[in-house]
Amino acid sequence: MQRTTLLLILLAFLTTSLPAQETVPVKKPKNIILLIGDGMGLSEISAAQFFNEGPSHFDRFPIIGLIKTSAADNLITDSAAGATAFSCGIKTYNGAIAMNVQKKPVKTILEQVSEIGYATGLIATSSITHATPASFFAHVEKRRQTEDIAQFLPESDVDFIAGGGLQYFNKRSDQLNLIPKLQQHGFAVDTTRLGNVSEAQKQVYLLADDGMPRMSEGRGSFLSKATELALKSLSKNEEGFFLMVEGSQIDWGGHANEAGYLISELIDFDKAIGTALDFAEKNGETLVIVTADHETGGFTLSSDKRNYNKILPSFSTDGHSATMVPVFAKGPGANIFSGIYENTQIYHKMSALVLGK
Repeated sequence: MQRTTLLLILLAFLTTSLPAQETVPVKKPKNIILLIGDGMGLSEISAAQFFNEGPSHFDRFPIIGLIKTSAADNLITDSAAGATAFSCGIKTYNGAIAMNVQKKPVKTILEQVSEIGYATGLIATSSITHATPASFFAHVEKRRQTEDIAQFLPESDVDFIAGGGLQYFNKRSDQLNLIPKLQQHGFAVDTTRLGNVSEAQKQVYLLADDGMPRMSEGRGSFLSKATELALKSLSKNEEGFFLMVEGSQIDWGGHANEAGYLISELIDFDKAIGTALDFAEKNGETLVIVTADHETGGFTLSSDKRNYNKILPSFSTDGHSATMVPVFAKGPGANIFSGIYENTQIYHKMSALVLGK
């Protein structure tokens, strides 16, 4: 009896003496920059380490996680369902642009933050009507409805657009010209080069009929310059901003099984990441997130036979793969992006930080 009493006293002492579990406070960012490397898996990111002329900007991230990428109807996602997971926080069917499995529109995070006063922007090296950027401002049942997607832009709340896709606005099958409609809704439109309308509050740069040229075809520093221009414009808004930047053609290099194409696009995307991080580090109120919708090509950095000092990139498919893809985060709120989770959590984590839900 005495021993039992002593044990109970000791247990009570230990319980009251143990320090309370400290919860790491989550800082709230004022701004979010989401960079999506379409088709970018871990091997693609590793290529930035081996083939870049200097250090990779991926090295600057303190927080790393992994996301599961399956769609609602397929183990392997496409870009539409993958981007809708990021923009809306739902699993949907392959091909859906911000629509649920019942084919009903779901409000995107871009639309939601616009309602609370945020400035917003979208940049892509594809057409701006392509699956990833479209999933942030349009709502259609099938991603190939590019002309329908374009019709959402004039009445959208996006403040900055840069990419390709001009033909879906002014060379349409229905003979409509959406350029005047964009202008009527307050957009300054330029189809020649970045920066011509940089003083306007709402800017649209449509610089190619469809996708932008490859890096090997002379696209130059479009992605980094567009990112810099968007940040200069959007950061004027005192309420904050949301910017999505896509390295679209990493995916296209994977589909083509062209290692040189893929690597050049990945290195270009890496430079845009550097532009975003430089801004965020100076600003102090900006969260930078880098991830991918899926991996493309089953890309591998294998050895050249038994020569372990020579890398011979190779592919196992010309489609997408089911592998998890990395998430990198830096800035206020970055700590909640570590771990392994579903791709829909990218939306929910961003939403919790800026919308409180």
